[in-house]
Amino acid sequence: MPGERILVIEDEENLLEALRYNLQKEGYQVVTAADGEKGLALAREAKPDLLVLDIMLPKLDGLEVCRLLRREADIPILMLTAKAEEVDRVVGLELGADDYLTKPFSMRELLARIRALLRRSRMVSEVAPAPSTPKVIKAGDIEVNLDSHVATLKGTPLELTPREFDLLVLLMTNKGRAFTRDQVLERLWGHDYIGDSRTVDVHIRWLREKIEADPGSPGRIITIRGVGYRFEG
Repeated sequence: MPGERILVIEDEENLLEALRYNLQKEGYQVVTAADGEKGLALAREAKPDLLVLDIMLPKLDGLEVCRLLRREADIPILMLTAKAEEVDRVVGLELGADDYLTKPFSMRELLARIRALLRRSRMVSEVAPAPSTPKVIKAGDIEVNLDSHVATLKGTPLELTPREFDLLVLLMTNKGRAFTRDQVLERLWGHDYIGDSRTVDVHIRWLREKIEADPGSPGRIITIRGVGYRFEG
């Protein structure tokens, strides 16, 4: 929708200006930065609705910016790179990027991906529990209060991002049910999500780090080989 704020972090001046022009022409508010350090500060200050992030940046590279921001918020991140190697795409996705474009790209494709990411972000802001879902969900020493949007482990509040909270609610309210990655994506990211399903693995890993006694040998969120994940409590 018009007026949404997009932060572009890109050190190629001509490309940065082209992105600014085309995004403003589409009705978006645009803020820009030419290096990773300034971009990270702007992301925290301006609270953009979406981030367009180049990987190769001075001062602080895009992968590190992505890693730091993803642990703080669920802002959609579209990464840009001049490299076409599979490893760069995988690393970006593993760090939590939502989508990925390799230079050179068409402005039409970039705008289409931005619209899709923003639409998904608007539609899936939180998991909508079924009418019969209790306001407080408990599983062992984990307790989730849906009204206050607070999750605790042994009485201590968990520092969860909104997406991690939604993922925990989805799994806890369906204890014992196995979810495929695609099912999790559809429930939490929306049916028109165009990124990589491995983003589910990333969020599962982060959630395990916060609720499992031993994340390397999880006892709460179980991996079902060839299927996906199941919550056992």
